[in-house]
Amino acid sequence: MYAKIESERLLFVRLNQKKLRVDEYIHLKDAITSDGKADNIGQLVIFPSTFTGSPRHMHEYRQDSMTYVRNYGRPDLFVTFTCNRNWEEIKEELMDGQEPADRHDLLARLFKLKLTMLMNIITKTHVFGPTRCWMYSIEWQKRGLPDAHILIWLKEKIKPDQIDSVISAELPDPEQDPRLFEIIVKTMIHGPCGDHNQNSRCMEEPPNSKIKKCTKRYPKQFVQETETGDDGYPTYRRRSPDDGGAKTKIKIKINNVVQEMEIDNRWVVPYCPLLSRLFQAHINVEYCNSVKSIKYICKYVNKGSDQAVFGLEKDKTVDEIKHYQLGRYISSNEAVWRILSFPIHERYPTVVHLAVHLENGQCVYFTEDNVHERVNEPPRTKLTAFFLLCQKDDFAKRLLYCDVPKYYTWDSSGKVFKRRIQGTAVVGYPDVRESDALSRVYTVHPNNFECFSLRLLLHTVRGPTSFEALRTVNDRVCGTFREACLLHRLLEDDKQWDATMSEAAVAQSPARLRNLFALILAVCGPSNPAQLWESYKESLTEDILRNARRRNPGMNLNYTPDMFNEALIILENKVLAMGGKEFKELALYLEGMTFLVRTDHKSLEYLSTQKNLSRRMVRWMEYLQHFNFTIEYKPGKNNVVADALSGLYSTQLIVNNENKYLDWPLLILDYLQRREFDNDVLSDIQQLINEQLELFDYDEASETLYRKINEELVVPFVPCIA
Repeated sequence: MYAKIESERLLFVRLNQKKLRVDEYIHLKDAITSDGKADNIGQLVIFPSTFTGSPRHMHEYRQDSMTYVRNYGRPDLFVTFTCNRNWEEIKEELMDGQEPADRHDLLARLFKLKLTMLMNIITKTHVFGPTRCWMYSIEWQKRGLPDAHILIWLKEKIKPDQIDSVISAELPDPEQDPRLFEIIVKTMIHGPCGDHNQNSRCMEEPPNSKIKKCTKRYPKQFVQETETGDDGYPTYRRRSPDDGGAKTKIKIKINNVVQEMEIDNRWVVPYCPLLSRLFQAHINVEYCNSVKSIKYICKYVNKGSDQAVFGLEKDKTVDEIKHYQLGRYISSNEAVWRILSFPIHERYPTVVHLAVHLENGQCVYFTEDNVHERVNEPPRTKLTAFFLLCQKDDFAKRLLYCDVPKYYTWDSSGKVFKRRIQGTAVVGYPDVRESDALSRVYTVHPNNFECFSLRLLLHTVRGPTSFEALRTVNDRVCGTFREACLLHRLLEDDKQWDATMSEAAVAQSPARLRNLFALILAVCGPSNPAQLWESYKESLTEDILRNARRRNPGMNLNYTPDMFNEALIILENKVLAMGGKEFKELALYLEGMTFLVRTDHKSLEYLSTQKNLSRRMVRWMEYLQHFNFTIEYKPGKNNVVADALSGLYSTQLIVNNENKYLDWPLLILDYLQRREFDNDVLSDIQQLINEQLELFDYDEASETLYRKINEELVVPFVPCIA
């Protein structure tokens, strides 16, 4: 039923794209002035963010969640609340012969009631303390049950020594609290997986390994006391049975065979005893204030439904509606939930989106029927309404653009800001009320520098009455917003780039952040690139660390110079592709490495006379200019050709006083293909190659060699040379 409802809504969006179009006002005005026709104006609106569950809709919520992080810091608690099909309220309503899976209407209605009760307990009774803000999203598992991902920000942060009073990762004492013990054993035990059940859903093969491991890292280690680190979830207290921890036996079904297994605290999912006792369901509670990469949690909460599409087609036209429909999975429970119009997102406080555009550069939505009306009288945007507000309201003249939503509400029908009638009275202004509402000013790419400068001024100038007022500095009207920024001394140093990176680091992925950083280096000319790198190198390298942790689930990894170097190499490639300078010209060097290159004097002398190979060596030596390095010669052999190749082959890279041999079989094999040698020399060279292949256990296939070389090297030299 709901699949048909959603299909009808998507069909409406598809059929009305040509009727409802959007263009910048200045372009629309020019087109109408030129020929009076609106047939070929505007871009098609493919899939709007107003459609609940669309990719743009979920992206909006992800950005809004990062607005909370930007204003209040990282959230304190991450709660996952899953529907329990065995709730007594459901069983009481079932008819004879019915199973909970037959009554998704009951599951949806009861879960909505329970979720509302849970949020009231957290936000109104303050079981964790007074709440500053919160948000949650509903998603559906493949087995059909809904669960809610909840983020909680508290006014008073939970201290490390208070974690055990809020969160437990141990089995309760069956004698002191038998009811809670029964609930935890039924709802909060992971797996079991590992050696007990290799077919568990959480078991996967990590890269470069054929041994399956639990992606959730169970079973955990026994720990006497809760430990909090600089990054990641805490290591919760899990006492062993020898130290007073509880254990019990449970029955599990593995390959359709019921087996009995003994479990202890290593298998317990962290929970809050109070919430588990009240709701008798799987409620995972995690302390997440120590997680640095909080953007991944915010993205996970607002990731939306899982989708997967695979297809081959000649037409390269991007059809977002088609892609969304092909990958859409609707469970029975989600269908009931959406038919009943239950929300899939809730949050507090509200986040108001504020537009930024140049004069006459706002987006105008029009149809063929109202195009002339739009040209003669374009609708106001929030930015132009802010200018109008500052002309009429004395209090608004004290505010920045981003401060307006705290004191004013947006009237979408009249396109004006109105004073709030609820909230806390502002001292000195009895008619003005202050609320908890937050704002999010849309970001502007630095590539559009004029609009970027406008956004910078909106965060600096209070109470502007027009675009011209923003460009006016000390009674001088500037020709551009960039000139106004210069007179305000906003572009004298790297403050604007630091502010840009700081804002982007909170919300953007590392890949996008690297694109931004590369653009700043290539186009914007910061005065101190090295300092900018030092300030944000961890944010620029987050995904590299995350991937390393995924590849090594059993290791406690943190940032290393190798990871920073990998990010720097990616950045330099991006900067060079944009036509920027090499990093050595920007005083950016790979970190923590002093290189001692040992090679043969006669080898190097011989190579300098060989056009093909010396070119590769020269490129290699040029690449080494990025580092602090010295060249040291060692005695050579008699045979010049073999000497040259052996010298190149045995080149050593000494990193932090540790030898790292650079093996060059691809270069050697390439050299052999291009040159003709007598049999004696050829046999000597082939022997050297075989020795190296055996030493490093390389495959003889060139592709495999290339891949393994990259794995052996601290930094990927070969792609820069070959």
